[in-house]
Amino acid sequence: MDRSSLLQLIQEQLDPENTGFIGADTFTGLVHSHELPLDPAKLDMLVALAQSNEQGQVCYQELVDLISSKRSSSFKRAIANGQRALPRDGPLDEPGLGVYKRFVRYVAYEILPCEVDRRWYFYRHRSCPPPVFMASVTLAQIIVFLCYGARLNKWVLQTYHPEYMKSPLVYHPGHRARAWRFLTYMFMHVGLEQLGFNALLQLMIGVPLEMVHGLLRISLLYLAGVLAGSLTVSITDMRAPVVGGSGGVYALCSAHLANVVMNWAGMRCPYKLLRMVLALVCMSSEVGRAVWLRFSPPLPASGPQPSFMAHLAGAVVGVSMGLTILRSYEERLRDQCGWWVVLLAYGTFLLFAVFWNVFAYDLLGAHIPPPP
Repeated sequence: MDRSSLLQLIQEQLDPENTGFIGADTFTGLVHSHELPLDPAKLDMLVALAQSNEQGQVCYQELVDLISSKRSSSFKRAIANGQRALPRDGPLDEPGLGVYKRFVRYVAYEILPCEVDRRWYFYRHRSCPPPVFMASVTLAQIIVFLCYGARLNKWVLQTYHPEYMKSPLVYHPGHRARAWRFLTYMFMHVGLEQLGFNALLQLMIGVPLEMVHGLLRISLLYLAGVLAGSLTVSITDMRAPVVGGSGGVYALCSAHLANVVMNWAGMRCPYKLLRMVLALVCMSSEVGRAVWLRFSPPLPASGPQPSFMAHLAGAVVGVSMGLTILRSYEERLRDQCGWWVVLLAYGTFLLFAVFWNVFAYDLLGAHIPPPP
């Protein structure tokens, strides 16, 4: 029986008067008597949802969403406030899982702070589509780095090579009119050390986030951090170029760390305090290294070295926009007032940055080193 036939049967037998509500007990009997192909986990969720109200009924639309593998915020609240919780045996207790399913279980406990969310994600997760965005970005960054490393015969501190800044991907203040550079700089890196740091975080944090929250949301967050990074540099460090994907990386990491802190009691990831401290130390060290290279270059350079402000801008995007996204698992962002506030703030910043780049350089008489 397909899904449409199942829903039609349910409505005809359990809600013939079109009241919009269905009794959970009668629905369970219908499932068993007709041997309907409904996932047992979904049936448990339905019963938990029905028992969250005094009448023991579930809204027909909630049932449709459940069978369609959708879930609204009202469903989440009903489960959280219901008299019956989901089955106690969590994903960690299930024996005989394959390698990939164990990885999905690991991701659920690493990313999601609520047991209901973790179980919902564990049961409904499918391997298709895979988390292609973060993997593709990381692969592209590695390929670009290898190409320039072989071409320049330099693998560390590539920005000191006179030919490096001639790349059409690097953001340089003298090439502000070439708008694509505000994004494409994320494919270039100072050297092997920066690429390794960014690639590691993108795979360790970005891929699990994309698996849970989806390609659209995580790509939006990553690219918003990248764009905010270059625009912030164009405002605060007007003579400096920018390279590296640190704006996007810090947006992802800051959002995840902030989400962990705000849901500290609910997070089940092991050694979370130690890992939090190590993450903050590593991120702070990378910012410190960028500040050192910007103001105390170890080698003679023909112009200013890349700015560190992209790191800080990415962190701000992560704490604001990113935290809003990560706290809205399986909920529509457009239904949340906080999301529109964040979008309005980000849009205002973009508009200000555009006007700054068009007019402020000439009005302030900023001395920009000639582009290569």
